[in-house]
Amino acid sequence: MKSKTLITSVVFVLVIAGLFIWGAAGRAGTAASVQGAPGAATSGAKSALTSPETFYDFGTISMKNWNVTKEFTVTNPTSEDITIKTVLTSCMCTTAFIVGADSRLKGPFSMPGMGYVPPANETIKPGESRIIRVIYDPNAHGPAGVGQIDRFVTLTDASGGTLQFEIKALVTP
Repeated sequence: MKSKTLITSVVFVLVIAGLFIWGAAGRAGTAASVQGAPGAATSGAKSALTSPETFYDFGTISMKNWNVTKEFTVTNPTSEDITIKTVLTSCMCTTAFIVGADSRLKGPFSMPGMGYVPPANETIKPGESRIIRVIYDPNAHGPAGVGQIDRFVTLTDASGGTLQFEIKALVTP
């Protein structure tokens, strides 16, 4: 009877230790691994599209306060139309929308491999601007998502040029 209790206790402790290690590895992956995620790196040429701001730090945000939103303005400073072909995010916790000239939303655009990501196909005429609305859900990763986050939204135009936006935050419970 004692050996059965001892074996059960050892198995229980090993399972708890395994869950702890698994959770710690998942927590580290949410902040650091997005640099190599699809859409996180700008491997192509730089887009002709411009933005006065490509980085935003939300500071400390709480999971209990739900989603946070940041809007970036994208402008076509050239004399030719530029078409945004794709909008991709670096993580499932982040979605993006294009706010059209008529205020209609296109999207949601998200991380490749996490469901269907529609093509953007948004043409911006010379001198025009669009809003890229980025929404971050601090609850998407559950308790393992607490800590520093760094996420990216990448626009790719018809010529293969990219423009990347970055958001950061410190997520608390």
